[in-house]
Amino acid sequence: MNQIVKGSQSLEFQNAPYIVSAASVAGSKEAEGPLGKLFDMTNEDDLFGAQTWEEAESTMQKEACVLALGKAHVEAEDVRYLFGGDLLRQGIATSMGVEALQIPLFGLYGACSTSGEALALAGMSAAAGYGEYMLAVTSSHFGSAEKEFRFPLGYASQRPLSAHWTVTGSGAFLVQAAGESDPEKKSHVRIAGVTIGKIVDYGLKDSQNMGACMAPAAMDTIVQNFADMGRSEMDYDRIITGDLGYVGQSILFDLVRGKGYDIREKHLDCGMAIFDQQTQDTHAGGSGCGCAAVTLASFVLPKIEKGEWKRVLFVPTGALMSTVSYNEGASVPGIAHGIVLEHC
Repeated sequence: MNQIVKGSQSLEFQNAPYIVSAASVAGSKEAEGPLGKLFDMTNEDDLFGAQTWEEAESTMQKEACVLALGKAHVEAEDVRYLFGGDLLRQGIATSMGVEALQIPLFGLYGACSTSGEALALAGMSAAAGYGEYMLAVTSSHFGSAEKEFRFPLGYASQRPLSAHWTVTGSGAFLVQAAGESDPEKKSHVRIAGVTIGKIVDYGLKDSQNMGACMAPAAMDTIVQNFADMGRSEMDYDRIITGDLGYVGQSILFDLVRGKGYDIREKHLDCGMAIFDQQTQDTHAGGSGCGCAAVTLASFVLPKIEKGEWKRVLFVPTGALMSTVSYNEGASVPGIAHGIVLEHC
């Protein structure tokens, strides 16, 4: 068997699949941030030539997929399965975005953790021999997310300092099984293993403080990865969360310290990296499915590819809520999935 069960929630791959290409598409505000020059495609018009925010998000997903396939010189018909998701009802950004590619689709919802869910399933499927190529893609859009989860933009509601700014962006990743074909198509980044997260609910109900809602799930997955893999924070060059932001990061540090670990020197948060807190008025930081995805594609993977980081634990986080659950007074549980990425 190529997949070795580790502990209670993890898998380690004997012949680890590769991330052979990745692509990032981002909006205008993201282009003005610290990572702006690293994205493959940006647009001053956040509608991307479309008529609605939702259509714009679909356009970003399609462009990200096409770019990722083009970088690897792989045709859409060569991809066995596509794992994709977004934040909108019924996953319409994904279904309408990738329709033209005609790749068999698994539509996913893990809130802002969806990039981790998609990569985990793509890696597991490739390692299991279900196909040579798998494609993982996620997206979010500030305009569509505000309309879906909060208030119409014209309402001009005041945002608390704990609130996040939903990233307008899409990231796509082409995963290739090990030992299947031309080695020149392999990269120096492999998915060595995964730790699939559980739903963790500390009873918080403030949807404008998602960092606090998601931090317990991030802690749970990180600590479980250490236990399952027989590792500690010292075995990783970086431990990268999705979008806890400035509020969630401090909570994460406290929670992990309570379990006997200190990840302060190893930690990086995509929601903090993608915007400049001092100049861009994004409060607690970035969020959305696109946040971790575009940061991974544009900033993290190149460092692993070059060997600057040898092993990274990538842990995108999600707040599992809807307008219905929020309006009915339900709490906001979180989930986080861990992807072990290694230089090879």
